[in-house]
Amino acid sequence: MLVPGAAAKDDVTGYRWRNVAIGGGGFVSGLVFHPHEKDLLYARTDIGGAYRWLPGERRWQPLMDWMGYEDSGRFGVESLALDPSDPDRLYLAVGTYLHERGADGAILRSRDRGATFQRTTLPFKFGGNEQGRGNGERLAVDPNDGRVVMFGTRADGLWRSDDAGAQWHEVKGFPAVAKSRSAWAAGWRDLRPVGIAFVVFDPASGTRGSASKTLYAGVSTKETSLFRSRDGGASWEAVPGQPVGLRPSHMVRDARGRWLLSYGDEPGPNNMADGAVWRFDPAGDRWEDITPVRRAKTDGGFGWGAVAVQADNPDVIIASTFRRYQPHDDLYRSLDGGRSWTALFPRSQFDHASAPWTSDAKPHWMADIEIDPFDPDRLLFVTGYGVWASTNARAFDGGADLQWRFEQAGFEETVPLALASPPQGAHLVSGLGDVDGFVHDSLDVSQQRFAGVRFSNTESLAFAGRAPQVMVRTGYFHNRPEGAVRGAWSNDGGRTWTAFASEPPDGEGAGQITLAADGKRAIWRPRNGEHHWITADMGGRWQQVKGLPKTAVVEADRVDEGIYYGFDAISGKLYVSGNGGVAFEEVRAPVGEIGDWYRAEIRPHPDRSGEAWIAASWRGLLHLSPGKLQRVPGVDNVMSVGLGKPAKDGDAPVLFVFGEVRGQRGLYRSDDGGRRWQRIDSDALRFGGIIRHVTGDPRLHGRVYFGTEGRGIWYGDSQ
Repeated sequence: MLVPGAAAKDDVTGYRWRNVAIGGGGFVSGLVFHPHEKDLLYARTDIGGAYRWLPGERRWQPLMDWMGYEDSGRFGVESLALDPSDPDRLYLAVGTYLHERGADGAILRSRDRGATFQRTTLPFKFGGNEQGRGNGERLAVDPNDGRVVMFGTRADGLWRSDDAGAQWHEVKGFPAVAKSRSAWAAGWRDLRPVGIAFVVFDPASGTRGSASKTLYAGVSTKETSLFRSRDGGASWEAVPGQPVGLRPSHMVRDARGRWLLSYGDEPGPNNMADGAVWRFDPAGDRWEDITPVRRAKTDGGFGWGAVAVQADNPDVIIASTFRRYQPHDDLYRSLDGGRSWTALFPRSQFDHASAPWTSDAKPHWMADIEIDPFDPDRLLFVTGYGVWASTNARAFDGGADLQWRFEQAGFEETVPLALASPPQGAHLVSGLGDVDGFVHDSLDVSQQRFAGVRFSNTESLAFAGRAPQVMVRTGYFHNRPEGAVRGAWSNDGGRTWTAFASEPPDGEGAGQITLAADGKRAIWRPRNGEHHWITADMGGRWQQVKGLPKTAVVEADRVDEGIYYGFDAISGKLYVSGNGGVAFEEVRAPVGEIGDWYRAEIRPHPDRSGEAWIAASWRGLLHLSPGKLQRVPGVDNVMSVGLGKPAKDGDAPVLFVFGEVRGQRGLYRSDDGGRRWQRIDSDALRFGGIIRHVTGDPRLHGRVYFGTEGRGIWYGDSQ
């Protein structure tokens, strides 16, 4: 298996692939150490696959880049489990969404630490990017008998495998509350099932080769939530004396055989306003509340994301707050079994060198924390944008500041929403979900984010063909400041940004924007807007564009400031404006209906006016040149198209497409205007599924950039 994240040479295609270095950027929803092998550590994410830590290289190795388009919807990892008796075995529960269009979930099982996988598809959906995704682990392997694997689902009860994950069946005796509405929680727009939040085996209840008798499962409900089996999972009962009114999220065992549990009133990450930390002693079924600090009336409320305990010292415990906005989230550490606690962040130093953009990102969504079982100085916690690791926990106990390093080398989990490779300045400028965007002066070193206007998401980005230092972009604010404008412009190649004077009169901001070749006129169609709008003074005044349907995508000609192109993927109609974008006219062409509901892309020729290529989904790749519009033969389906530097000046641009050529889906390149195509990805390296925003470099022959759905930005060079 290739190792993306470091340079990966694809001997099949002759391309060398790398991630553009951003460093983290997405929610790491869980970390799992192997209890018996030093430095064997894995991470799972909500949309970006799973990773294994390479201690000798101090970097992460992605494990799911072999997944392709047919696995769209399975790149979110619901849960991750290791076999305590066999360090080579790894299990992943993959499946991202519960909605009707989501893919059925699958259990991936590996005997070589994630180098290769076998799979079993289950007849229901997982929720790697749903509420409660930081709970866990829902997958668990019996530490005494590795053939036994349990999986707690969101809506379908408890499932069991007796052959190391190959075949599965439901555990019929598990309490019905796991399938009840009380185990649902509010998502972005509606209620979704959370179900069983974790499953754990008691290793002391069995012997090597003989299955464990005692195991626990926690259901995300405010009712009775913790259940125990003493007969290997055949029958279950509620653990007596347990707290109610909060949902459990994590359960870990200490060296004395007691259990620590974290609770919240909601499963997180989007909602949580109350919580607690409890210790449970099975000897006598005794419970003790060891919550580090209580919520106050002035802090808006918060819960507790996770709890961890030192492997060889049950008195050393750490716990993480969750959604504590005032004053901020924090970690708390106890050296006396939870009787007293110390906040860590007031005496912490954070090293941002590996990812400078994190200097203004606050740790949040700390849904999992771990103490390295072989190194008590090393603490790790996850956030909504990556992983932090400490180096000197015991020195902190002696009065020193705690040192944290952003441990993200090779770990790229962003969703690119717009890419641009201008003919001057930095070779790449990016717009991303959650972390805004970057000017990539170096592709291999993480950069600082855009200065000036800061969006949560940069959703559209454009430069002027003849004045490429002039750029415009639109974006989205997670929590929009009152009066904030969702468009901005730059005259220094994207380094600093100034807000537009105003937004167009309709729609909800963001949406798509383009900029005339001379940088003087922008056309913006806001999301859900009824019209396209043009401005000649960066938002000072807006004029409604005539002749375009509201669903049309618009791009400016790279050479002639008076020409714009519009394409409506729904009707398949092409439009052109020759009067600076004020009005458009339909281009009559004998190609019939050439679009569908997929969002089209238009790529104007970098050096010739009146010429462009259009990605028209299942209607293929279209080539517009003066006087004609033709479909490029041999290309069956195009989701994204990019133009790159030709081998000789004056030749046609190199064409890069992600789609289907001669019936095979992949990433393709043509150096002769589409007459011949070469596939430049391979079956072993498919970048986790969907490829979008394909962009060639106008200055480097053969260079291509593209975005993924959770594995960041990639660039490739032919060798």
